[in-house]
Amino acid sequence: MFVFITNPNKKVRLTLTYSTTTGRIFDEILRVINPIQLTEPYQVSTPVNWKQGDHVVIAPSIQDEQELKRKFPNGYKELQPYFRLTPQPNKGQN
Repeated sequence: MFVFITNPNKKVRLTLTYSTTTGRIFDEILRVINPIQLTEPYQVSTPVNWKQGDHVVIAPSIQDEQELKRKFPNGYKELQPYFRLTPQPNKGQN
C-alpha cells in the first residue's frame, strides 16, 4: 500500500509505504500534511513531535535581519546561528 502526497504543482512531497497487512493511520497522514502546508510558504521546518501551534524552525538560508523581521514579526529565539525558533507564522489561520 502506498500513500503519495503532492503539492498543487504535482510535486511529490511525501511517500509512505505500508505493508499490505497494515492499515494506514489517517492521523499520521494529517500530521504530515499540516507541516507541508506550513513549511513551503513560510521557509520554516517543524521539529520533532511538532503539533499545530508549536514553535517552528527558521530556515538557515534566511540571514538578512530585515527579511527576518518582515517574515517573523513575532520575533525568534536564536539557539545557534543555524537554529532559530519562532512562533508558528500562520497560527491564527488554522
